[in-house]
Amino acid sequence: MNLRSAPLLSAPLFSAIALLAACSGANKAAENEAQSVVATSTIPVVVRSAKGTHRFDVEVARTEAEQEKGLMFRKELGDDAGMLFPMDPPRTANFWMKDTLIPLDMIFVHTDGTIAFIQANAEPYSRIPVSAGVPVAAVLELRGGRAGELGIGEGDHLSWGGCAVPADKIATDLNFCPDAGR
Repeated sequence: MNLRSAPLLSAPLFSAIALLAACSGANKAAENEAQSVVATSTIPVVVRSAKGTHRFDVEVARTEAEQEKGLMFRKELGDDAGMLFPMDPPRTANFWMKDTLIPLDMIFVHTDGTIAFIQANAEPYSRIPVSAGVPVAAVLELRGGRAGELGIGEGDHLSWGGCAVPADKIATDLNFCPDAGR
């Protein structure tokens, strides 16, 4: 083979590689866009404890499918991030850590907004169910150990959505205002 024919033979190969790279770039852009949608579809959750008020911006697992997946396969979770699992109607919720890579704090919330139970640092991959043993309005999952770092405990109060921050600062239909009468 001489040097003049080598570029001609590699032109189709070059075209195929360029096409694959372009498709890969489009897929990467779509993936980044999907991730940014998830990142921006958060709601505020405010916890009032003896040590102060703490705000988290959390994702919401509304559907059964979203609740089944939860925070599975996540490699990290920010200090002020998490996931809220609303229970409508309230029910006794059982959670486990199957396919969850990082430890989580599971905070079970009574219908009056008080924390019923906290499972601190739930063990990754565990199939042992975790429950408050009573009907709850929601479960909030945070990075493992975060509740303890902030002094959040049973009996502290939660609110979310437009009840956690001024309603004009957030657009959501998911509002939990248990302390409105206090």
